[in-house]
Amino acid sequence: MATSKNNVLTHGLSGTVGDLLVFRNKGGKVIVANKPKERTSEYTEGEKAHQQLFQRATLYGKAVLADPAKKAAYNAAAKDGQSAYNVAVADFFHAPDIDTIDISGYTGKVGDSIKITVTDNFQVSEVTVSIYNADGTEVEHGAAVQSANPSEWIFTAKLANESVEGDRIEVKAYDLPGNESEMTVNS
Repeated sequence: MATSKNNVLTHGLSGTVGDLLVFRNKGGKVIVANKPKERTSEYTEGEKAHQQLFQRATLYGKAVLADPAKKAAYNAAAKDGQSAYNVAVADFFHAPDIDTIDISGYTGKVGDSIKITVTDNFQVSEVTVSIYNADGTEVEHGAAVQSANPSEWIFTAKLANESVEGDRIEVKAYDLPGNESEMTVNS
C-alpha cells in the first residue's frame, strides 16, 4: 500500500484502475492499494458470527451519529483521522475492565462502603453491586456512584448485614454500548 499527499497527478483520485489498483481518499491522503481478490470459499461459522457482531457494532455507530449528545461525546474522544463513528464502533467491541474491588471498608453496617476501580476504552456508564450471604441469600443490591476520580466507583451499604463472614460481593460494570463485565470477591 502506498500513500500520496499533495501530489498533482493523484489529487482527489479515487476508484479502481483496471484490475490492479484501487485509489482511496482518507484524511486528505490518497491511498493506493492492490485490488482485493474476490473470495471463493464459504465463510466459517466463526467468520459468520464475527460478521454479525460487526454488523451490530456498525448499527451502534450509526445510532450514535443520530444522537447529538452521544455524537459530541464520542467526537471529543476522537483522535486525528478518527470520527465519532470510529470511536463508537471501537467502544462496542470493548467491555469495561473491573480492576479492583476494595471491601476493606465494608463490615456489614449501614453506611459502609465498597470501592471499585473500573476502566473502559471510552466511558463506564453504570456499576452495580450485589451482596450475598454465605448461604446464597441476597443481602442487598444497588448502584455504585462515580467519585471525583472517573475510574473509582463507591457503593454505600443501605442495609445491615449481621454476618459478613463468607459473603460474596458481585460487581457488574457496563459501558454505553451495553457491554458487561463481572467480578466476584469473597469476604
